[in-house]
Amino acid sequence: MKLRLELEVRNAGFTISHYDKLFLTGSCFTENIGNKFTLLRFNNLQNPHGILFNPVSVCKAIKEYVAGKQYTADELFYYNEAWHSWNHHSRFSSPIQQESLQMINHSNNTAHAYLKHADYLFITFGSAWIYTFTEEALGAKAGETASNNHKAPGNWFQKRLLNSTETYAMIEDMMKAVLSINPEIKFIYTISPVRHIREGFIENNRSKAVLIDAVHNIVNAHKNNSFYFPSYEIVMDDLRDYRFYSEDMVHPNYLASDYVWEKMVKAYMSDETIQLNKAIEDINIAFKHKPFNAASNLHKSFLLSYYNKVKALQEEHPEMDFGKELEYFGGKGK
Repeated sequence: MKLRLELEVRNAGFTISHYDKLFLTGSCFTENIGNKFTLLRFNNLQNPHGILFNPVSVCKAIKEYVAGKQYTADELFYYNEAWHSWNHHSRFSSPIQQESLQMINHSNNTAHAYLKHADYLFITFGSAWIYTFTEEALGAKAGETASNNHKAPGNWFQKRLLNSTETYAMIEDMMKAVLSINPEIKFIYTISPVRHIREGFIENNRSKAVLIDAVHNIVNAHKNNSFYFPSYEIVMDDLRDYRFYSEDMVHPNYLASDYVWEKMVKAYMSDETIQLNKAIEDINIAFKHKPFNAASNLHKSFLLSYYNKVKALQEEHPEMDFGKELEYFGGKGK
């Protein structure tokens, strides 16, 4: 008896390997998947502006990477004893203006250089609700969109829902900009399964509907270089159960994220890449191992065995960094 429907993700016709350069940007779900790429030693760059939720902010940030934009002091504002950028996450904020500016421009420079040679651009949209500035907002132009509210007063913002047509247009414009510096890049779009319940249940569904419609229209119009990965549908329609959510009942938990990751691996990776993932995962688990008796011959044998495994893998894949593991298994783990 079949008790649930399982979503099978179609093979995209290409495979992602450890030799590819992956650029990931968008909502917090971007970092859930991005962290898995990082743990498995994929070459990737994540969220150079920090977490971004709406298409306006995401597309604006990507176009800044293309242009190699450099921020100036007058683009920051001072609030709650720190300097901030309305376009960046609070991890770029600082009590020292020059420090904030330096972090922002360093990140933009890194993103510009990386994007020019990236093989894949993963974009995860979280919400079609945007918050535009009112006349009261410090250091902002009325009508423009905030990427982060920095816990500013509510009367500094006005809420609006994007429509599918304008969302499509801004994504199209962003793609043209990226292709101008990297014609061979592939775009992989996904919609975050995180529900923005603070907007309301109905409002969240309206928001996701806008994103889904716009993204599918983009993918249909650019079939040669644009693809859709159904992370939203995997969580909402395949898993479809609150046991796959964290305590807040909004964010998918580790089990759900792992399930989405497995679907991505199956759809986008070759058998050779999957085997390499397993070898690296085995080393990651061993690296976290806590010995009962660090002085025992058994533990010394364990260290030597994994030292040889890591050394062989490092020689086979010199572009990967196993320095910490080699040091640990070479004797520092005692």
